[in-house]
Amino acid sequence: MTNDDIKPVIELALPDKFVEQIKNNEAIILHGGDDHLIQYWLRQYDLPSLWQNKVVAASSAGSDALVKYFWTCDWRQCLKGLNILPIKFIPHYKSSYGNNDPRGPIDWEKAYEELVKYGDESLPIQALEEGEFIIIEK
Repeated sequence: MTNDDIKPVIELALPDKFVEQIKNNEAIILHGGDDHLIQYWLRQYDLPSLWQNKVVAASSAGSDALVKYFWTCDWRQCLKGLNILPIKFIPHYKSSYGNNDPRGPIDWEKAYEELVKYGDESLPIQALEEGEFIIIEK
């Protein structure tokens, strides 16, 4: 068997099977979407305990959920995350995200400054542009 023969299995997380799904997998991917909805469901679980020794990858709203504070592109305000990672976060930084929004383009510098002043001002800010990523080992 070669690596070409191995096909990844992607399984949609479901509330009634979530704990078992996490136990049966080595990697978890949190996609983007609605910040409030993803946090609502993730708050139902003891994630640090469930995710122990797992690889967790996240993007956009999935990343927002993991941090202490974030600036959301959809709501254009600072919000609290689940505080799994002690950082502040801005997804899609300096991108065209929101350019077609009736509110107009996002003022990224203003967003950054709002996040600097929000919550614990000593926390570092990760403002990731499209295609950028960081690796945090915990």
